Amino acid sequence: MISIFDFTLIELKDYLKDQGLTPFGAEQIFDWVYKKLNLNVDDWTNVAKKTREHFKATISFSLPQIVWEGFSKDGTRKFLLKMIDGQTIETVAIPAKERLTLCLSSQVGCAIGCTFCHTATQGLKRHLKASEVVGQFIAIQIWLNQNSNGDKLTNIVYMGQGEPLHNMMNMKKATEIFMTEKGLALGQRRITLSTSGLVPQIEKLAEFPPVNIAISLHSARNNIRTELMPINKVYDLERLFKAIKTIPLKAHRRITYEYLLIEDLNDTEEDVEALSNLLERKESKINLIPFNEYPGSNYKRPSSKKVTWFMDQLIKKGFTCTVRATKGSDILAACGQLKSSVEKKLNIWAPQELSNTSSHAGNLL
Repeated sequence: MISIFDFTLIELKDYLKDQGLTPFGAEQIFDWVYKKLNLNVDDWTNVAKKTREHFKATISFSLPQIVWEGFSKDGTRKFLLKMIDGQTIETVAIPAKERLTLCLSSQVGCAIGCTFCHTATQGLKRHLKASEVVGQFIAIQIWLNQNSNGDKLTNIVYMGQGEPLHNMMNMKKATEIFMTEKGLALGQRRITLSTSGLVPQIEKLAEFPPVNIAISLHSARNNIRTELMPINKVYDLERLFKAIKTIPLKAHRRITYEYLLIEDLNDTEEDVEALSNLLERKESKINLIPFNEYPGSNYKRPSSKKVTWFMDQLIKKGFTCTVRATKGSDILAACGQLKSSVEKKLNIWAPQELSNTSSHAGNLL
């Protein structure tokens, strides 16, 4: 069955027309599904009966199943979601002043193989469909409506499991659905796409909806970046920044460079100088992320004093620089810590035979 969450508004209008149904009903359906979050077709009183009967018989309204939920002492919530084929992903709701951001996954696992990332130890199982990306948002918002004090998701970051640009077409469609005015109506400034630096796809971002762009940089020195991110062997800093220059930026918009600070690896004076020589001050924002340790990780988190020093040096050189507050580390929900490890404790079936993609980054590039 086709998932309701796989349709853009235009596609839904075309589908209704092809089925001999009223295309106008598409806007009414989007209103029920995305604004009212009502998936009970029988309640859609302003939708034609013929359309309702067709949808009940041929369209799937199933959502990813929440099989585990963890609550951090700082208010962060991590969810383990099971897809229809038994594969699992993690999604995180992160509270902040006047907003609630959902960190969405784009793949089951990841093929990039960053050495600092817990997700990388999974390898890549498969891409998520657009319906599974949108379904994460809907499933979590419905859960919040039922289990919290009216918490409403306001922002999205594609920073969960997976490389969003490796799954570009599905992420593009999901983003179009998120931004549809007749649906969730999330503004472009409320959605951020983060990429490890998949150059051929970065060069196609003009075809992607105009959302915020974040680049996982982590070092301005090729040898260190290659150690952290095998993708740098193929798309080194020179190729990466040549591609970044093709990204269409609207007036007063900047690219965010995510920089994971690791003790004694990329937190030195030499690293400050390399960053200041690489980045354009007016078009760049640097977001420092103190490394979030996880069981089995080889890297260490720098001291708070060192993090502050690094930030101060960049600010003195004229950069806009912030430090990302660590959220959810006590439930392994912080940046770089996501991995569907809870499934083992819950005895959840996740079929390995569905994987037909190598977990080695070299086979992705």
